[in-house]
Amino acid sequence: MGRRTGHNSSSSDQPSLLTRVVNSVFAFVRLAEFEILFVLFFLIAYLLFKDLTSRPEYNQMLVKKPGDPDWWPYQARRL
Repeated sequence: MGRRTGHNSSSSDQPSLLTRVVNSVFAFVRLAEFEILFVLFFLIAYLLFKDLTSRPEYNQMLVKKPGDPDWWPYQARRL
């Protein structure tokens, strides 16, 4: 009959520290999946809006105030 060397039987019952950390991270992601997607949606929307408003041709629509000259380029004909 051979002897066991190195491993204690009680330590083999519990997974390693790395396995426990990875499992807890996956459990957290599964639990907070909706919140993570919600934040990512607003982050992507913010980045897209920021990119659009940094262009001068789009920025003019947001900067011009009503009553300024050339506020609306297509004037309605008056009868």
